Amino acid sequence: MPVGPRLPSAGAIVVLIAGVLLLLLTGDETGERNRKVETAGNTADATVVRVVDGDTAEMEIHKGGTEGVRFIGVDTPESVAPGQPVECFGKKASRFTDRLIEGERVTLEFGDERRDVYDRLLAYVYLGDRFVNAELVRLGYARTLEIPPNTDHAEKFERLQQDAANAGAGLWGAC
Repeated sequence: MPVGPRLPSAGAIVVLIAGVLLLLLTGDETGERNRKVETAGNTADATVVRVVDGDTAEMEIHKGGTEGVRFIGVDTPESVAPGQPVECFGKKASRFTDRLIEGERVTLEFGDERRDVYDRLLAYVYLGDRFVNAELVRLGYARTLEIPPNTDHAEKFERLQQDAANAGAGLWGAC
């Protein structure tokens, strides 16, 4: 009997077709989500699903899926960093952010750089008229963190930080 190329079994062909159809029908969630958010312009409406810590939250971006969002220009003390101790005022900053925005509808304003090295969206966060990033600094829950090119509000944050430090507000009086 002549030996020729081996053909795949009918079962293998069915599995392959099913896999391809599944990929085509469901799409790559991450890629699809990123495309929607990346083309949404300079702002997006979102609902805060969960506050991770004082300067990071999981948000449902309307018409774009769920994303981790890191607040631009501010840095709260660590409260959940793996392998690191909780920093002074970290839990209080996290609780403040949680009470302020958890479950709330917010507006995100993106800077020139959309994502950080952890693939989180970078945004200025607004709860109605309230500028959440600025509130964190003004009340002493955060320090400024200036990372170009996202520096649109850096001077404002620096003034707010100086006022908070002078008044001994929040972490400035506790740490």
